[in-house]
Amino acid sequence: MPTLSERAKLIPASPIRKLVPFAEEAKRRGIKVYHLNIGQPDIPTPQIMLDAYRNHNITVLEYGHSGGLWEYREALTRYYRKFDINVAKEEILITTAGSEAIIFTMMILMNPGEETIIPEPLYTNYNGFAVEAGIKIVPLTCKAEEGFKLPSAEAIRDKITDKTRAILICNPNNPTGYVYTWDELQLLKKLVIDHNLYLITDEVYREFVYDGGRHHSVMHLKGIEKQAVMVDSISKRYSACGARIGCIVTKNMEILDAGLRFGQARLCPPTMEQIAAMAAVDTPNEYFDEVLTDYQRRRDAIYEALQRIPGVVGSKAQGAFYSVIKLPVDDADKFCIWLLKDFDDNGETIMLAPANGFYATPGLGQDEVRLAFVLNVDSMKRSMEILEKALSAYPGRTI
Repeated sequence: MPTLSERAKLIPASPIRKLVPFAEEAKRRGIKVYHLNIGQPDIPTPQIMLDAYRNHNITVLEYGHSGGLWEYREALTRYYRKFDINVAKEEILITTAGSEAIIFTMMILMNPGEETIIPEPLYTNYNGFAVEAGIKIVPLTCKAEEGFKLPSAEAIRDKITDKTRAILICNPNNPTGYVYTWDELQLLKKLVIDHNLYLITDEVYREFVYDGGRHHSVMHLKGIEKQAVMVDSISKRYSACGARIGCIVTKNMEILDAGLRFGQARLCPPTMEQIAAMAAVDTPNEYFDEVLTDYQRRRDAIYEALQRIPGVVGSKAQGAFYSVIKLPVDDADKFCIWLLKDFDDNGETIMLAPANGFYATPGLGQDEVRLAFVLNVDSMKRSMEILEKALSAYPGRTI
């Protein structure tokens, strides 16, 4: 029988979704599962976006432009101006979700075998995207005890080789909730200038920065316009994860031209979703104010609860809606499975994402989990009660 490709063997399972069979079995037993494993918010999608799906006069759902509908790209320029990101519609390429934006960017900027430096913990799917693109992730380990900030310029330079082509950051960060400072972006700017690299930023969570903090975009940096690439998505912004619309934004027209040719190979991004996303650009500011306040209340609820659980270490998220927390357990994978197979509190349990899949360095994250605060405040408080009781009962507790 023929064997599978090396790529098929290397593609990792998602730590976010790999425990789904255990959750499904728990539900079949009548257990209620609080899903803290996945970035699927319970926030309502804006009505203006849902109405765009319902109220249209389309009779034939035709192919669209391979680079995205021009009307939507024009609407996005209005959206970005609200964040002092000044781009023309010709500097935006629409993709089938942020995932495709990242895969396209990796394939455009790097040859197979070349490298991109990414701070870790990192968005786990970067590992899979790198396998698809045939490139290598060089992890830059950021420490929880330092709040997940970037290490020194010297430490980053030590990672740069003749195969390095880019540095990629997620800002605000998934999975840590860290928000990179202006000084850190200036540091990265100097590095990409000195070493002739690209700087790629995944800015999907720009709306979600807490405690009066500010998000700084790669598009705010002067002097690296041809080396800067921003990738984006509507999934989290509008709580529309199923719509699958993203984009690549850059002043480098050579990148966009190559991206268009990749786009032509898959014909076009989804038309109906672009129409809905175009309507969502006019979502009132009040929607985002309410959502930000809600997420901050959720974050505060879990942080206060975690502070009371012996042996748990976690920092307060500055942005996005995730935290990486260290647990007093022998193995986070085993603990997460045990939660679903062998534990419940009054017929309820929680589902977490083991954090080892959010590292590219083997062996890291073995006693850590990513926790997504995507449920309402009462559900988050109840989830933390369950976690505290589970840690007390877990046979592999280390403290």
